[in-house]
Order: sequence, then structure tokens, then C-alpha cells
Amino acid sequence: MSFRWGIVGTGTIARAFAAALTRVPDARLVAVASRSRKNAEAFGAEHGVAAARCYPAYEKLAADDDIDVVYVATPHSEHHQNTLLLLNAGRNVLCEKPFALDAAQAAEMVAAARRNNRFLMEAMWSRFLPAYVTLRELIGAGAIGTVLCVEADFGFVAPPDPAHRLFDPTLGGGSLLDLGVYPISLASMVLGEPDRVTASGRIGPAGVDEQVAVLSGYDSGAIAIGKSSIRSVLACTGRITGSDGHIELPAPMYCPDELVVWSRGVTERLSLPAARDGEGDEAAGGGLHHQVLHVHERLRAGHLESDVMSLDESVAVMRTLDAARRQIGLTFPGR
Repeated sequence: MSFRWGIVGTGTIARAFAAALTRVPDARLVAVASRSRKNAEAFGAEHGVAAARCYPAYEKLAADDDIDVVYVATPHSEHHQNTLLLLNAGRNVLCEKPFALDAAQAAEMVAAARRNNRFLMEAMWSRFLPAYVTLRELIGAGAIGTVLCVEADFGFVAPPDPAHRLFDPTLGGGSLLDLGVYPISLASMVLGEPDRVTASGRIGPAGVDEQVAVLSGYDSGAIAIGKSSIRSVLACTGRITGSDGHIELPAPMYCPDELVVWSRGVTERLSLPAARDGEGDEAAGGGLHHQVLHVHERLRAGHLESDVMSLDESVAVMRTLDAARRQIGLTFPGR
């Protein structure tokens, strides 16, 4: 059984996802939608989509019954309405991260999926990479004992540009939702939803956060520290520290090709290629195909959500991001 995919949006991540689909034998890209017919047709020509199914409106793709699942690759601010449109039209949906602008939107998306009996998952692709799968296995097996601390950061210098989505508050711009979601989601995967959130950050002239540090506390005594920035280059690494050792996620922490495990006095480096082919060259899609394989697996089994990136957890991650935004005074128009 093959799965017919549609893509809503034609930007950079949509192109990467289309490339990733070519690495999955039972995946076919059959439709694309953009608000511009020209963009839809150019994207379709690049990725082998018939011109008749290069739609100039999202509603037209939503009405196409010959699609099994749709990937939403629009700006953050559009995830909510695009996902609702698709779910209410009977489509299964993989929605790019962050899941929404806030937890309230995320909860509405989850409710729509359950009401329509359709599959929905946040495209937190890191969860499905070999390194992250192995990370969960090691922690579950007690390799580093009780987890006490999760640390991660992601930052780069983005030249200020009011026309770029990162600097547009109406599109959910800033470092927290775009980059900080990775450290926050990693902490959630390992420790769950925090009991307390403290954040500090800087709101820039454009009205978006330019850098943020988030400290999450747990009643167990564990802590998580996540940092994001569009003003400076951060190490982009991760570290999970336990009572008996630690595990390092080398850069980039959101797509590592290895883990470094220090356990009870022994250090081991595990090679776990995520985004490279057998020759060590960057492969099509850069590792995004792992989440596609998971979606196919869940759909074949008749499941309507992931057991790795559950819908309830996606909402919980948004609650943590909401708490951090409140602390630094970051708001989005209309929210």
C-alpha cells in the first residue's frame, strides 16, 4: 500500500519535505497547494506533481479525495486554520512545528482531529531520528540513572528583515517558536510537562523575541534549560544528565548523527546517521523522511495519532511556550 501525499505551502521546508518523500518507497507526492497558482505550478513542476493538481487555493486541495495525508508547511500563524480546514474536509494531517501559535489553538486542532476521526501529528521530526530513538531507549534502560537535567540550545544570526517571517509578529516570528521549540520539546520528551516555567528574553524592534532562556522546574527536582536566539550563534547542542552519567547530542541537536554516552565511568560514541547517505553525503530531505515512515506505520495500523509525539504532548509543549512568552512579554496580534 502506498500513501498519496499533498503539501500545503511551497516554501523552504515544503521543498525539503518533498525531497524527503522520495526516500520513502511507499510515498507519492500527488498534490500541492499555494495561494499563488504560479508558485503551486513551479513547485509541482520541480517535484513531479501533475499541473491539474497544483492548486491555487488550500480549499481546492482539501476537497481532493484522492489524497491520503497532507503536510502543512505554512507559516506558524497559519497552522491552526489550515489544519482545521483539512481535518474538517476529512484529510489526515501532519502539521509542521510549532503546532500552533498557542495552546488554545493547539487544543482546537486536536479536538477537530478527534471529532472527525482523522490522523493528526505535529511534525516534530527530531523525535523519529535514529539518535532520538536510541536516546529514549538508553534513558528507558537506565543507562544514566535518574534524569536530573536537560539542557539544549539553538541559535543563529538572522539579519534583521521586516519582510522575513522570523521578524514578523503576525506570522508568529521570533526565536522561541521557531528554534526554542526544539529544546522545549526535547525536555518534554525526557521529563514531561514542567510544573514551573521561568523565562527571560529580549523583544527586538520588530516586536518579536530575539533571544530567550527558559528554565523549567519539576516537582521531582529535575530541571530543564533551553535557549534560543536569532541574534547570536549558539552551540546547538544538547545534554541529558542523570545520576549515573550523561548523554550528549552533538550539533545540530535537532538532527544529530551520533550520541556521546558517558555511563558509570565508560564513554561510548554511537554513530546514528540521520541525514546522510551511505557515502556520508547530505541526503534528500535531510532526515525528514523518518517521520514519514512513522506516519505510514500509524496509518497502516489504524491509529489516529502518534505514540511518540502524542497530541496531548503537543498541546503541553505549547503550554510551556505560552508560559515562557508571558514571562518575557511576547504577544502575537489577535492572540
